[in-house]
Amino acid sequence: MAPPAGQRAAVAEAAGADGAPPQQQRGFGSTISGIVRIAVFWYFASKFFSPKQKPMDPTAPSQLMTNLFHKGESLDMWFYLSEQEKFNDFGNDRALYWHETNIPYAVWTPESIRTKSLTYYPSETLQNNGSLYAHIFFARSGFPIDPTDPEYQPLNSFSRTHAVATYFPKQKKNKKKSLLGSPKDSDESEPEVEKVGDKKSDPKEEVPVEWISLWKPNVTINLVDDFTHYSQNGVPPNIAPHLLVEPTTGNYYPTIYFNEFWLLRDKFIPVNETVSELPLNLEISPISMMKWQLFQQVDQSFQMQRSYGSMLDGESDELKKVFLEGNPYLLGITMFVSMLHSVFDFLAFKNDIQFWNKNKSMEGLSAKSVVLNFICQFVIFLYLLDNDTSWMILASSGVGVCIEFWKIGKAMRIEVDRSGMIPRLRFHDRESYASNKTKEYDDIAIKFLSYVLLLLVIGLSIYSLAYERHKSWYSWILSSLTSCVYMFGFIMMCPQLFINYKLKSVAHLPWRQMTYKFLNTIIDDLFAFVIKMPILHRLSVFRDDVIFLIYLYQRWVYPVDKTRVNEFGFGGEDETAEKKLITEKEEEDKKTN
Repeated sequence: MAPPAGQRAAVAEAAGADGAPPQQQRGFGSTISGIVRIAVFWYFASKFFSPKQKPMDPTAPSQLMTNLFHKGESLDMWFYLSEQEKFNDFGNDRALYWHETNIPYAVWTPESIRTKSLTYYPSETLQNNGSLYAHIFFARSGFPIDPTDPEYQPLNSFSRTHAVATYFPKQKKNKKKSLLGSPKDSDESEPEVEKVGDKKSDPKEEVPVEWISLWKPNVTINLVDDFTHYSQNGVPPNIAPHLLVEPTTGNYYPTIYFNEFWLLRDKFIPVNETVSELPLNLEISPISMMKWQLFQQVDQSFQMQRSYGSMLDGESDELKKVFLEGNPYLLGITMFVSMLHSVFDFLAFKNDIQFWNKNKSMEGLSAKSVVLNFICQFVIFLYLLDNDTSWMILASSGVGVCIEFWKIGKAMRIEVDRSGMIPRLRFHDRESYASNKTKEYDDIAIKFLSYVLLLLVIGLSIYSLAYERHKSWYSWILSSLTSCVYMFGFIMMCPQLFINYKLKSVAHLPWRQMTYKFLNTIIDDLFAFVIKMPILHRLSVFRDDVIFLIYLYQRWVYPVDKTRVNEFGFGGEDETAEKKLITEKEEEDKKTN
């Protein structure tokens, strides 16, 4: 049977730019789960409207921290750029790139939003991995920000520093190569982001990490609308790191938040010797307390997910792109349909386990398809392991492999042979499977389909070897087998169709599980139209439709045989006869009494 949609997505995600298996929309499963997380974080962020204060000592005097500035108060702003992290050169007009006056604080009016676009010409130091900082100063209108000015007052001004240039590990050439020694291999090598601190890397290949400077083209400065009265020992832990407290009065300055939530990594500009000018878009605007805390919580969640290995680098940007570029109506439909998809996946899994747990007869069921499904799942697991997939996806795939092996124990009789030096597992057909025509028809179907599958595997493997690059021969074998499982997995469902055709019956099939899977296939059809994905994956979705439609046609053509044993080992007529005997016996007892 074809691998589930969720697992196909995991394989496509692990493949990335390998070119081995056809890739699904990258990170789609993580995108949907991230949307659900945002809804949860929105609920928790609302708790920050009324921060809970810690109980204070009743004997101590009550001291509350308040905002030093008032709502609507006019502010002046100075924006300096400097290669030094600390700035005090206020007389240097060349460092001042933006100056605004009379900005109303925490008021949502057109005057409170200021924007400016400029071009920055990098110095030679910045072109060679140097640093650049933005120094933002605010003061009450008419008051200076220079501490050397005679009219300077510390209570009237505040500031923050922000790095405009950030650093990421330099991309290095991919270790993949043409196994046939293609001369174009050196010219077409694909870049791969270097992983810092990777413990699995070979000690012999350890080299110093080289960093590159990246330019942030957007700097958004938000003044947080926060006038909460905090106790000195009761500031919420998520707010305390951002609160700038004035030591003499114990009150706090307005919070300056550099909003980079919607600044995606692919918008960063690499800085090197060839870059002569850089764009810089500046904005000043207010932000509500709730929105600020929501952004903080979501960013912390992304960092936590990356530390746990449940989210790869760049997946958070993919989730943000859904909100930035997606149609809101389509997004709502996608969320609703994805929830249905998850429910149907769970119900299909539940009924699949229930069916095999209570199944007492293999009559009419393909035992070899169960074995092939285990092999396919095991190949996918090895491929994910070879591509350094996150541990959560590996755990999910590993559980799937264990379940498929458990099904083999239900479909066949497994014995441990200890006659040799190494114990071996021996598989024997169950009597209910071998004593009727099911085994004969299953062998015929597997025999002819194996020829077709073998030709497809060989053809795809030769193509992959000739035109694609791989880390090793082992990786080539795994990627070729995984591609075949992904593209030709529907062949594993054909033996069951052949058995149904020869037996002229479908009463032995787990129809509840198949119904839920068919509903999920319809949902996949919807996604195939509304979501960008490779052509091969769209074909894989519609090929499953064809198989399920044939199943439905067989169920309509072949009437239910009441005498056939069902999935629980009972026959319909036997149960009816038993009920009649019980009823007749009860009537005779009543007459006797």
